[in-house]
Amino acid sequence: MKSLLIRNGRLIDPSQNLDKIGDLFISEGKIYGVEDAAPPPDLQVLDAEGLIVCPGFIDFHCHLRQPGDEAKETIATGTRAAARGGFTTVCCMPNTNPPLDNPQVIDYILREAAREAVVRVLPIGSISRGRQGKELTDMGKLAAAGAVAFSDDGTPVSSSPLMYQALDCSRTVGLPIIDHCEDITLSQGGQIHEGRVSLELGLQGIPSAAEENMVARNLALARQLPGSHLHIAHVSTEGSVELIRRAREKGVSVTAEVTPHHLTLTDEAARGYNTDAKVSPPLRTARDNQALIRGLREGVIDFIVTDHAPHAEADKRCAFNLAASGISNFETALGSLMGLVHAGQLTLNMLIARLTADPAKILRHEKLGTLQRGAPGDITIFDPAKEWPVDTGNFASKGKNTPLAGTVLKGKVMATIYGGKLVYQDGAIKLTAFQGNR
Repeated sequence: MKSLLIRNGRLIDPSQNLDKIGDLFISEGKIYGVEDAAPPPDLQVLDAEGLIVCPGFIDFHCHLRQPGDEAKETIATGTRAAARGGFTTVCCMPNTNPPLDNPQVIDYILREAAREAVVRVLPIGSISRGRQGKELTDMGKLAAAGAVAFSDDGTPVSSSPLMYQALDCSRTVGLPIIDHCEDITLSQGGQIHEGRVSLELGLQGIPSAAEENMVARNLALARQLPGSHLHIAHVSTEGSVELIRRAREKGVSVTAEVTPHHLTLTDEAARGYNTDAKVSPPLRTARDNQALIRGLREGVIDFIVTDHAPHAEADKRCAFNLAASGISNFETALGSLMGLVHAGQLTLNMLIARLTADPAKILRHEKLGTLQRGAPGDITIFDPAKEWPVDTGNFASKGKNTPLAGTVLKGKVMATIYGGKLVYQDGAIKLTAFQGNR
């Protein structure tokens, strides 16, 4: 493995409160100080002047579709798309076919990732067998096989007794229980957020209460189980943010995540019956956007995830009520989120923290989300000012489903390094042989 010297970049590492212009040296897949060794003969140099150099992004919530839906995505294509988005660690959800509800399927994911993935893949096991919401999986065995959390994502855990049991188990296995919070008695048949746009389009709406009811239930259960770890997936409403805020004030052990689309898009994107804007939970209102941004700034929401959900064209090019929910998000995440930075709603350092050091805290994996000496050589390099058009024809993902197609984003990943290896580089990035002193 060749050694790499990243020169003249703006090094930002929230885990160390680091923000300075400098160099970064990667050797044998790990980060070292530039003074640690004499330049090896195979040293390559990447000039990062004018660019941000930060820890590799971590995505705690994505869908790689393998096994079972390889027409939509595979571990190979999904991780290539992740690398284009600056992600060096992705956690794949268990709503596959078969689901990740036994050690053999977890082992399959890890073996395929070792063979095909260009970034780190960490599997999330199912809460219930077959994701049927009736019987718990053997979480101890799934954790031993490599699961980093548990979820029935895409399907809420509707049974309160089962959710109570799952949270109780989390105290033993020490891993979070992630719930897709949805009261299906309120959301059933719904297509988009219940409000003015749903009325004007004649589409059945999904009220905010469908999410908030389940968030409240889960928080009440977690409060009864000190030492458990509840994680709320893809928060989308102002009410959910306030419920989480109050629960934290009462000492409930809860973490939460939010997606780029719930931070930056509203139900207005569904006008024209745009199925690419159909997502679960649905896009809400501008008021919800602002509450989510505020929650992210204040730490009520812990970090950002993509909820990358690729679909085949036939899944989206159909009647709205028949269309699948989800957005292909890996490759546009940074550009979308940088819009919040350019608008002054988030600082650059806070955004990087919510994509690196903060999600690293939930994972039991040493030295992720940091540029500390000895940490894995997982690096994201991006240009915060570069404008680029979203052309889905250039996506590495099989999923071309995004409401951002044809828009221009400001902020682009220029290179992604995983374990010291360059796994993505923009055409403007060139490597040169080392010459002279460091």
